[in-house]
Amino acid sequence: MLSPSTKKLIGTLLMLLWLVVYAMIAMGIGVRVLPHASGLVTFLYYALAGTLWIIPVGLLLPWMHRDGSSGAK
Repeated sequence: MLSPSTKKLIGTLLMLLWLVVYAMIAMGIGVRVLPHASGLVTFLYYALAGTLWIIPVGLLLPWMHRDGSSGAK
């Protein structure tokens, strides 16, 4: 069982890694696809890409803040 501080450290490191990897992928797609796209498509892409990163982080946060006392043994 991991202590709460260990879970928070692991979760924070995973979030930082995820954000860097996600940003690189999103930029790579943007550089390859968007120069040929219209302004509306570019706007929609960046609006979507700018919000989708939060889904994995939102799934990780409850795990980080859950204490081990209420889980299965």
